[in-house]
Amino acid sequence: MPEQSSARLSLPLWKRVFIALPTAFLAIFFLLPFLVVLQISLSEADFGVPPYRPLFSWAEQGVLQVTLFFRNFTFVAGDALYLAALVTSLKVAAICTAICLVIGYPVAFYIARAPEGLRNLLLLAVILPFWTSFLLRVYAWMGFLNNSGLINNALIWLGLTSEPLQMMRTDGAIYLGIVYSYLPFMILPLYANLQKLDGTLLEAAADLGARPLRTFLHIVLPLSLPGILAGSLLVFIPAVGEFVIPELLGPADNLMVGRVLWNEFFLNRDWPVASAIAMLLLVILVLPIMFLRNTQQAEVRK
Repeated sequence: MPEQSSARLSLPLWKRVFIALPTAFLAIFFLLPFLVVLQISLSEADFGVPPYRPLFSWAEQGVLQVTLFFRNFTFVAGDALYLAALVTSLKVAAICTAICLVIGYPVAFYIARAPEGLRNLLLLAVILPFWTSFLLRVYAWMGFLNNSGLINNALIWLGLTSEPLQMMRTDGAIYLGIVYSYLPFMILPLYANLQKLDGTLLEAAADLGARPLRTFLHIVLPLSLPGILAGSLLVFIPAVGEFVIPELLGPADNLMVGRVLWNEFFLNRDWPVASAIAMLLLVILVLPIMFLRNTQQAEVRK
């Protein structure tokens, strides 16, 4: 340990600056907001600006008094409405992640094995939706799915239905919007992982008589697990807190964490409860990530 600390102190100034800059960025834009939300979650709601009582106050004789209000967490944990919203958000995010994996894996594998010229075009096609606004793409799906939209008009023109199908304001529209929006986040990490796969391993398996399915299950799939994990996390985490897609495409009675946070912050103005929900959601998401990271590090040490 002393040798490591002395080695860090002996780093050139420019290296220490480059290390300090991202550390300061994370501290200012991630750690500081986290501490602010944690402080609000431990405060008591109040009428005023801001709508919560301060966590720190000065008592008599200049003594600093800290008042921690844990009732927000117990209230959220014991309320069926908030728990139902958490369960619904986790279920929707898990299903969308599984759908993105089923669709994205073969697409990423095909791109990784395509010729270099075609590969660049396919990657461009995957990245191309990011060149337009996220909100604009969701509004485009509203135009496709509504009763007078392109899909219903095409079905009626083809004679497949006599009246418009109800596709807007449904759970299926939520799944469709989330899968469409976050599918590139699954494809790109999988492509980066599969692109590094040694093709001689597949040739050796074929020479030894392994069928394609056996080769995939015993060689390709295990080697692509880091890409699957990275892509799943990139889809699952933002999908849990998604607000725009359920609000614009989903039914009015759909209850997800994003809408609950919006209602508590802006309609009920109960910032402490909303912050407590956000903290509980953060714990639910961070603990599995930390467990998977520790498991991977233990396997690497072996």
